Amino acid sequence: MVHTAYDTTELVKGCQARIDAVASHSGKLFLGCSDCSLRIYAPSSLPTDPSSDHEIRRGSYSLERSVNSFWRRAPTAMEVSHTRDLLLSLSEWVAVHRLPSLESLVAIGKTKGANVYSWDDRRGFLSVGRQKRVIIYRLDGGREFVEVKEFSVPDTVRSMAWCGENICLGIRREYMIMNSITGALSDIFPSGRSPPLVVPLPTAELLLGKDNIGVFVDQNGKLRQEGRICWSDTPTTVVIHRPYAVARMPRHIEIRSLRAPNPLIQTVVLRDVNLLLQINNCIVAAQGNSLHGLMPVPIGAQIVQLTASGEFEEALVLCKLLPPEDSSLRASKESSIHMRYGHYLFDNGNYEEAMEQFLASQVDITYILSLYPSLVLPKLAHTTVHDKAESTESSSQLSRQSSEASDEMEAGLATQAQLGELDEKETKKMNHNALMALVKYLQKRRSGIVERATVEVTDEVVSGAVHDGLSLSEPYRSKPSAKRRVQTHVSSVARETATVLDTALLQGLVLTNQVKGALDLLKGMNYCDLKICEKFLKERNQYTVLLELYKCNGMHHEALKLLNQLVEETNNELTKKFKPSMILDYLKPLCRSDPMLVLESSLYVLERCPTETIELFLSENVPADLVNSYLKQYAPNLQSTYLELMLSMSETGINPNLQNELVQLYLLEVLDWYNGLKEEQKWDEKELSPTRKKLISTLEVISGYNAENLLKRLPNDALFEERAILLGKINQHHLALSLYVHKLKSPEKAVGYCDRLYDECLNQPAKPNSNIYLTLLQIYLNPRKTAREAQRKVAPVSQMAPKPANSKLRGSRLSKKVVEIEFAEEARFSASGTDSGRSDGDMDELSEDGQSQDQEGSKGIMLNEALDLLSKRWDRINGAQALKLLPRDTKLQNLLSFLEPLLKNSSEHHRNYLVIKNLNSSENLQVKEELYKHRKAVVKIDADSMCSLCHKRMGNSAFAIYPNGKTLVHFVCYRDSQRIKSGRSGSQSRRL
Repeated sequence: MVHTAYDTTELVKGCQARIDAVASHSGKLFLGCSDCSLRIYAPSSLPTDPSSDHEIRRGSYSLERSVNSFWRRAPTAMEVSHTRDLLLSLSEWVAVHRLPSLESLVAIGKTKGANVYSWDDRRGFLSVGRQKRVIIYRLDGGREFVEVKEFSVPDTVRSMAWCGENICLGIRREYMIMNSITGALSDIFPSGRSPPLVVPLPTAELLLGKDNIGVFVDQNGKLRQEGRICWSDTPTTVVIHRPYAVARMPRHIEIRSLRAPNPLIQTVVLRDVNLLLQINNCIVAAQGNSLHGLMPVPIGAQIVQLTASGEFEEALVLCKLLPPEDSSLRASKESSIHMRYGHYLFDNGNYEEAMEQFLASQVDITYILSLYPSLVLPKLAHTTVHDKAESTESSSQLSRQSSEASDEMEAGLATQAQLGELDEKETKKMNHNALMALVKYLQKRRSGIVERATVEVTDEVVSGAVHDGLSLSEPYRSKPSAKRRVQTHVSSVARETATVLDTALLQGLVLTNQVKGALDLLKGMNYCDLKICEKFLKERNQYTVLLELYKCNGMHHEALKLLNQLVEETNNELTKKFKPSMILDYLKPLCRSDPMLVLESSLYVLERCPTETIELFLSENVPADLVNSYLKQYAPNLQSTYLELMLSMSETGINPNLQNELVQLYLLEVLDWYNGLKEEQKWDEKELSPTRKKLISTLEVISGYNAENLLKRLPNDALFEERAILLGKINQHHLALSLYVHKLKSPEKAVGYCDRLYDECLNQPAKPNSNIYLTLLQIYLNPRKTAREAQRKVAPVSQMAPKPANSKLRGSRLSKKVVEIEFAEEARFSASGTDSGRSDGDMDELSEDGQSQDQEGSKGIMLNEALDLLSKRWDRINGAQALKLLPRDTKLQNLLSFLEPLLKNSSEHHRNYLVIKNLNSSENLQVKEELYKHRKAVVKIDADSMCSLCHKRMGNSAFAIYPNGKTLVHFVCYRDSQRIKSGRSGSQSRRL
C-alpha cells in the first residue's frame, strides 16, 4: 500500500547558516542556526483564510528578522508554548523568551551543560537531563521556573519524554520509567545497538526505538497489544503525525501507518536531513541550509486514493479524521467505502466480512438481497422514491466534494453489479457460505426493522381504537369513509421491509439446514410472506417448518389437515418422524381457544390413541358437555371411557347429567347382556361381567344420577344388587336390606351396606342417624313383620311408574307382585322361637302358600346371622333394643360374644365417669383451699399508708384491698370508682 500522504515543498532556501533548530509561532518560522543567530521567516503571500494564521502554508518563506548572537552556543533544541507565548530553547542552558517580543524571561543557570529536556505544556512542567541528574521545574506565574525535584540517575540521559505523571528516560542503551514524585526507576527493555529513542504519543503513551523496530508501551512501560513498527532502517528521529509515524533515515524519510500492521505509506527522498519535527499542521525537515515542509494531502483526497487502490481499511481509518463539521460528508464517504469494500470481499468469497461491511454501510436490505437472485421475495407495494432521491443527492454531493477518483469508485461499483448478473456469479453467490453470511446479516438487521414495523402496527391499532371510540360516542355523526380512514394510517414501508427480511431469512435458514432457527423465527413475532414461504417449504418438503408457518398465521385447519396426512403416510421416509402424538401436541394449546376445532380434528387420534386424546380433553378442561355430545355422535364407543376417566380424576368434577349418562350407558350394556343370557336360560344372579362390576361400583360411589328413573328400567326378577343400591339412594333402606338378605342371600353385603350408611352418618352430622343395624337385625329375627312393613312401603315406590287406566286393580297387583319379588321366601317365627312380639298375632297367621307356622318358623328365622351381627357390631347397636328383638329361648352362651364386650365397655365408661367425678371434687377442694388462703391475707396499715386512688393517708377511714393483696384504697374511693366504671359501661351499651 503506497499512496501520497504528504506533498514536499521547500519552505526556506539558502539560509546563511546551517539550521539546527526550528519552531513556529503565528504562522512564522523561527530558525536556530549554527552561528548562534535566530532568524524569523514569514510567508511570502498573505493568507486567504484568517483561521489559518498559525498554520504553515505552502510556498516559500522570506526572511523577516534576524537576531545575531541570540545564544552563546548553537541551539540543540527549541519549541514554542502556544498557550503561554513562550519560546523555550536549549543551547548552553535552558532559556525562556517572551513572544513575539523575544524578551528574555529567564535563563535557568542550574541547567548549564544540559543535553536534553522535555516540556509538559499542559501542566507547565519542565524536566532537564544534565549529566547524571534529572531536574524537574514548574513554571510559576508565567515568568519564573521553580525547582520541584532533583533525582540522580545511573548515567547521562540521552533521550526523555513526559508520559503522564512519569518520565521515560533513555540512559546508555536502556529505557527506564521514573516516577516524577518519588524518583523511583523501573527498567523497561534495552534499546539494542542504536541510541535510545523516546517518542511521546498524543495518548500519553510512548513509542520506543529498538534498532529498526518501534515498540509501543503505555505510560507505565508495559507493552501494548497493538504490535510494533518495523522500519526499513534504524531511524534517527521519529515524529508522530496522526495517523502516521514519520521517521528520518540516512537516505530518505519513511512514512508508516500507526494502525497495525503498520504498512508503508510513502517514502520521501531527502538525503542528509539533520532535523525532523512536527510544527503545527505539517512536518518540517532541515537539510543543511534549506528547510522542507511535508504538507499533508487533504484527507478526502487520500481516501479517494486508498479506495481506488483497494485499501479500504486505511480509507475507513482516515474517514474518522475528517473534521466534525463535515459529518455528512464523512458518513457518505464511509458508506460508499463500506459498500465498495463489501463488494470486493463478496466477489472474493469472504462473505461474512462482506456482510459486515454492508451492515456498516446501512444500505437497504433489498440491495443486499439482490445479490441472491435465487431467493424469492415479495413485491413491494410502496416505492422508495424519497430514499432514492436522498441517495442520489448524497452521491452527487460526494462527487462534488471529493476528487475525480470518486467517479472511478462509482464506475467500479457499476462494473461489479454488472458482473453480479452473470449466471456463474449467481451460482457462486448462492453457495452455503454465502447463505450463512446472509443469514447472520439479516439477523443483525432484523431487530431494528421489526421494531419499527411493530410500532407501525401499534399506531394503527391505537388509531383505529380511537376512531371507533369517537364513532361510538357520536352515533349521529356521519361515519368517515374507509378511504379516509386508511389515509390516517402511517406508511407501511417498515412492515414491507420486515416482510422482505423475514421471508428471505426463512429461506436462508432452510437452505442452510438451520431448521431450529427457522422454527424459532416463526414461533416469535414475524412478518414472513405466507404464499411465498408456503410454496418454498412445500417444494423442499420442510413439513415441520410449514406446520409452524400455518400455526403462526392461525391456519389451524390447514396445519391439522397436513399433519393428519403426514401421520398416515408412514411408508414415506420424510414422514416417518410424524407421530399421532404430534397431533395431540398441536391440539393442546387450542383446547381453550377453539374447542370445536379440537373436537373436529381429534377423530383421527381418537381412533389410534383414545386414552391420550381423552386425557388431553380432561387436562385442558375442554367443556365436558361438548365433548360428551361430540363423542356420543361420532365415537359412541369412547363415550363411557371419557366419562370413566372424568370420574376417576374427580368424583365431584363430573356434573349430575354426565353421571346419570354414564350410569345409563352401563345399565344399557348390562341389560343387553342380561337379555342375551336370559334367552339362553343361562342367567345367574351372582355372575358379574366387567360392565356390571363398573355399574355397581359407580352406583355406590356417585350420587348425581336419578335413582327413581333407573329403578323403572330394572327387571323384576334380576339385578337385585343394583336394585338394592338404588333403593338405598332413595332412603328405602329396609327394602334394600331385605334384597341383600332374602334375594341375594348375602348377609355380608347387608352388613357392608349398614357399615357404609353408618359411616356416612358419622361424617355428616346433619344427616339423621337411624340405627340401621337394628333394621337388619329385625329382618333377621322378625321376617313376617318385616314383610308387612315392606308391603306398606312398596306403595310409594310402585307409584314411580305411570298408572294405567284400571289403577286400583293394577295397583294391588303391582304391590302384590313387588312383595312376591322382594319376599318370595317370607318366614315367620316358630312356636319355640317367638319373642315378646307374639302380641302382634304373627304366630297365629298362615302364610300365603298354605304352610304352617312351624314350617315357616324353622325356615325363616336367621338367628345365627343375627348373633354374628351382634358380636361384630356390638359397639354400634343399642343393646337394650337388640335384646328385645331376640327370641326368649336364646341361650346366654350364644350372646356371650355380644354381652361381654358390651358390659365391659359399660363398666369402663362407669369407672371413667367416677374418676372424672372424683377429679372434679378434688379440684373443687383445691380451689376452696386456695380461696381460704387468699382470705387469710394480713394487711398492715400504719400512719404512712396511702390510698392508691386519691393518694391521701388512710388514717382511721374504712378501707378496701384489691385481690393482689397490696393495693389499698379508701372504701369511699373504691365505691366512687366502681360507679364511674358502671356509668361508662352503660353509656357504651347505649351507643351500641
